[in-house]
Amino acid sequence: MRLFFKIVRLAIQQQMTYRMALLAGLATNLFFGLLRAFVLVALYQGRGEVNDLTLRGAITYVAFSQGMIAFLTIFGSYEVMQSVYTGSIGSDLLKPMPLFWMWLGRDLGRSLVNLVGRGVLLMLLFVPFFAIQLPETMGQWLAMLLAMALGWLVSYTWRFLANLAAFWSPDARGMGRIAFTAAQFFSGFLMPLRLYPEWFQQICYLTPFPALFNTSAEAYLGLLRGPQLGLALLNQLVWFGVLAGLSHLVLTAGVRRLVIQGG
Repeated sequence: MRLFFKIVRLAIQQQMTYRMALLAGLATNLFFGLLRAFVLVALYQGRGEVNDLTLRGAITYVAFSQGMIAFLTIFGSYEVMQSVYTGSIGSDLLKPMPLFWMWLGRDLGRSLVNLVGRGVLLMLLFVPFFAIQLPETMGQWLAMLLAMALGWLVSYTWRFLANLAAFWSPDARGMGRIAFTAAQFFSGFLMPLRLYPEWFQQICYLTPFPALFNTSAEAYLGLLRGPQLGLALLNQLVWFGVLAGLSHLVLTAGVRRLVIQGG
């Protein structure tokens, strides 16, 4: 565990060196967040609520989703894939930590910096433009934090699994883009799932993607309570276990066929 936390600390320090990129990302996320919020204002057209989601809740959902972009790396990451193509994965496999957990530590460090620098700050910057909701009770805060942590684990395992396509393709970025676009679309990131037709919601809930983002957003808004909240958190945990198991199986198969020039 000491080595894992050292990797997390080094990743935090590395991410902190890119302060200008952090500020540029924050400004971009704020701009598109406000644009999406105005679209929702037009969409509601004076309606009080849609499927228990009020306009204020929908705008808060948008602010929350924009704040979670960098924390969840919602647009995808390709570092593991690149390490396969450059051959640096060979040295990673020799390190005294399984590849899955080593990359998890690196990803966690970056995500924690982005949670504060682009997540919390963005929510604060939204306040002058729109009145957003806050969790009303300590239990709601705790449920949100737990859902965010589990959602991040689902995001990481999905991205790690998508990157492993590099073992079988000389250029797997196209596969990665498909995988990450599917995550954005079916997770509720682009639009609250409650605003979609019920039949489409059911399709989304057959995938791991609502566990990636929608659960934490609805926990934040207090839309999930009691047994429903417990089942949603359990669903996140199950999907993390399934994706982690698949990742280990695919990684084992990929390493068996790995050939690094010169050794």
